[in-house]
Amino acid sequence: MRRIGVLSEYLRRHDGVLTLDHALTAGISKHAVSRRIRSGQWLRCARGVYFVNDRPFTDAARIRVAVWSLGPAAVASGLAAAWWHHLTQFAPDPVEVTMPRNASGRAIAGVRLRRRDLANEDIVERNGLRTTAVPLTVVEAATRIRDGARILDRALQRDIVELRELWRAHLRNKGRYGSPAARMLLRAASDGARSAAERLLVQLLRDAGITGWITNHPVGGYRVDVAFLRQKVAIEVDGLAFHIGSNEFHGDRVRQNAITLAGWTVLRFTWLDLTCYPERVVATVRSAIRV
Repeated sequence: MRRIGVLSEYLRRHDGVLTLDHALTAGISKHAVSRRIRSGQWLRCARGVYFVNDRPFTDAARIRVAVWSLGPAAVASGLAAAWWHHLTQFAPDPVEVTMPRNASGRAIAGVRLRRRDLANEDIVERNGLRTTAVPLTVVEAATRIRDGARILDRALQRDIVELRELWRAHLRNKGRYGSPAARMLLRAASDGARSAAERLLVQLLRDAGITGWITNHPVGGYRVDVAFLRQKVAIEVDGLAFHIGSNEFHGDRVRQNAITLAGWTVLRFTWLDLTCYPERVVATVRSAIRV
């Protein structure tokens, strides 16, 4: 009975998933494991990885199976790690898993395997699962989806991680998939832009070779996101993920009126403008600052 109690507690804490080694440690023989599989009590998800079929197969169970299917050296990474650390709302499909270059193992269905060697400080164990540490997770996840910059932005705004920690994780892992895009995001974050949308604008101006601007300049009692001082052109951006309430909408209009009354031309761009119509944004800015 004690053995059953130990196994039940283990399964409760690990989303109903266990490996053959876990079962043997709990005192369950290989023969007993095979019997449970034949009876349908346990489902074989991968070689040596099982799910006890008396509960829902959750996203947490799916990610745990994906990582454990590749052995003890594997870690959840990318968006899978971000979800595991509660940095994103939805669990990804497929599940990204990273394992050392010289480790053996092949990805099962629903797993995206990446091979590289990680430093010890870039690996943590959370709820019994090995995953990339928060700084590396944020840096990688921010490049995995189109609006992934929001992941980086939320982590910084909530003081989950510091910018210098993100830079260190990035530099330790140069050359990985998504590294150039991560560097661009981190450079934009270092400029003092306060939201993901502002960072996109800063990078867009840089890429277009537009100069003569500064960020967070005081005008009319407010700080504008980007200012061209000589032309008195202020650019304000709306990060749609963050400014969606009626109070914020009203406040933005009061702010814009004050900046206009101070003698400045105000350009406003949305997250959609910056991500889907960057050429149009650049053309509008060039036209406004042309003297």
